[in-house]
Amino acid sequence: MSSMTDGITGISGIAAPGAMSGITGIPGIANTMQKITPPALPGQEESATELSEVKDSAFGSLFTDLIQNVKDTDAEFTQAQYLLSTGQLDNPVQLGIAAYKNEIAVDLLIQMRNKALDAYNELKNMSV
Repeated sequence: MSSMTDGITGISGIAAPGAMSGITGIPGIANTMQKITPPALPGQEESATELSEVKDSAFGSLFTDLIQNVKDTDAEFTQAQYLLSTGQLDNPVQLGIAAYKNEIAVDLLIQMRNKALDAYNELKNMSV
């Protein structure tokens, strides 16, 4: 067993990740990343307005509520997992209930999306 440790400690030239001092950024280049936005195209302002109108509609608010429900149930499930792993959850069945609620919320969102896409395709294929 001592031969294994001798071989490992005998390796030289490998620096630990924190040991690389002296490496700096490129001079004149900022170290922060900035989001590059594409130039505005004609009619792009109109599409942003249309998107906000869709979110304000009953249809848009339905999907917004469904997405928020998925986010909330996922947060509840994650919290229950944390509490169980740290020993703070009194009733372990709560984790299963939270997981099931999250699964149902995701399934509902997927089914609503599929139904909306089916309706859209049916309208698209309709002859006028």
